[in-house]
Amino acid sequence: MDQFSYSLGVVLAQNLTNQGISDFNTADLVVGLEDVVKNNSLKVSPQEADQIIQKYLKESASEQHGAIMKTGEQFLALNAKRAEVIVLDSGLQYEVLREGIGANPKPEDKVTTHYHGTLIDGTVFDSSVDRDEPATFPVNGVIAGWVEALQLMKPGSKFRLYVPYNLAYGEQGTGQLIKPYATLIFEVELIQIH
Repeated sequence: MDQFSYSLGVVLAQNLTNQGISDFNTADLVVGLEDVVKNNSLKVSPQEADQIIQKYLKESASEQHGAIMKTGEQFLALNAKRAEVIVLDSGLQYEVLREGIGANPKPEDKVTTHYHGTLIDGTVFDSSVDRDEPATFPVNGVIAGWVEALQLMKPGSKFRLYVPYNLAYGEQGTGQLIKPYATLIFEVELIQIH
């Protein structure tokens, strides 16, 4: 039983550290575990506990990734001053590199695109162009910045998108390269509407 209990502690600690949680009071953690297991009166309800944890994680992520967010905000502020850049109310910025012809896609349409995605420092994180393999997907099945931009494009259009974190992968980020609060740049060519 001692090895089993210890193993539970190891797995719990690994799960916490994998989520970026390493700064906590182990004595209070043990009390919380015991109170639930022994059916003692809880100092906070499960709902309050969830709210406290979510608030802590959000503040922690904001502190940890604040520099990324600030760099993105500064980049977008400077970029917005360029004459060729169009800034939408949502915060999405774009340049028309080539105008297409025809109808604009609707949210429920499928589209085929070629794209090249980078961080603001130029690091490539994904590129259908590099793979030489266009991507087909529903307009409303991608990040918010793309959903908005695709509906402004006509087949044959090529836009450069400057996507603030809240219209991209938000506070979570995704994959190895796209950190939380990352501003992203995409060159997107709308090939076809299905």
